[in-house]
Amino acid sequence: MLEDQSGRLAKTAGYYVAFVIIGLSVAAIGATLPGLAEQTGSSLSQISFLFAIRSLGVLLGSLLGGRLFDRLPGQSLLAVMLLVMAGALALVPGIPMLWLLAVILFVLGNGEGALDVGTNTLIVWVHRGRVGPFMNGLHFFYGVGAFLSPLIFAQVILLSGGIAWGYRLLALLALPVALYTYLQPSPARLGRAEDGSLAPLKVSLVLVICIFFFLVVGLESGFGGWVYTYARQLNLGDAVTAAYLTSAYWGAFTIGRLIGIPLSIRFQPRTLILADLTGCLLSLVVILIWHDSRTALWLGSIGLGLSIASIFPNILSFAGQHMIITGKVTSLFFVGASVGSMCFPLLIGQLIVPFGALSVMWVLWTVTLLSLGVYAWMIASARRADAGG
Repeated sequence: MLEDQSGRLAKTAGYYVAFVIIGLSVAAIGATLPGLAEQTGSSLSQISFLFAIRSLGVLLGSLLGGRLFDRLPGQSLLAVMLLVMAGALALVPGIPMLWLLAVILFVLGNGEGALDVGTNTLIVWVHRGRVGPFMNGLHFFYGVGAFLSPLIFAQVILLSGGIAWGYRLLALLALPVALYTYLQPSPARLGRAEDGSLAPLKVSLVLVICIFFFLVVGLESGFGGWVYTYARQLNLGDAVTAAYLTSAYWGAFTIGRLIGIPLSIRFQPRTLILADLTGCLLSLVVILIWHDSRTALWLGSIGLGLSIASIFPNILSFAGQHMIITGKVTSLFFVGASVGSMCFPLLIGQLIVPFGALSVMWVLWTVTLLSLGVYAWMIASARRADAGG
């Protein structure tokens, strides 16, 4: 029994470090966007398409990964996905053409999406009915990686004057993680629903929650992807300071996820979601009103990171209170989230050139207002679903 428990913990440690790698990879683009634009001779409007291409890769990788992990040894697949990511990351700084860089980032997104689905699936298979705290820990370590990534690139820029070795370092970090996960035995797969039946799909509620995921993840990725460029264009920080600012956002995001664990024990998900959205709105208002203040930008970035961090898990908790969460339903939620992470950074990229850097925050403020409206719609839909309407 002791060996069985130690084996579970060994696998879990591998999943946690794999999620650190995902966080490092996802946050790298925002901190290196101007460098990638210079590398490929592209404008910020053109380079913003990389967000959409990569998110499309994540979406397709997630859909494909779910099928693969149901059929093939999970640990070996994790290792393969980590190697795919390592290869793509190593190639990024050597690509001088935008279209070819887009192909590489599409492949990187495939690896990230499949690795994301795989780690979430395997940790459930390992811990089964006791997965709750381990799942929260898993997503906390994503935030750790996203926090560290801009710091790594800030130091690389200081030491080398460019971003190339930052990407190469991330690639090297993924290699021992791939080896570690490969050497662990794969957990036994969980079967289908115990009674063999399918839960009825509450279509209207699923739809509104998908839209909510679309907006919230778009807000999260839009800010994380563009705050570096925003600070640089408004002369609110040099390259290193802007990288630290991005790291502060992801650091606050990580702390917010940690704080969200005890808060979720005391308060209902709907209460926490409303409080989080209010915090997001106020943080963006601070940035917009005092848009020429470095202090306001730092305070707003930290406030937004703290506020938005726990919305994602709280939406899942809210959904679980009002419907049976099946694999089909979960996949629909993640499709909404992936499309949001693809669309809003791209939209910002198209607006920042003709309308200036402030358009970044106006778009995100508008998204937050829309999220509050969809939140009210979601509460009403949940009540109708509970009443059988």
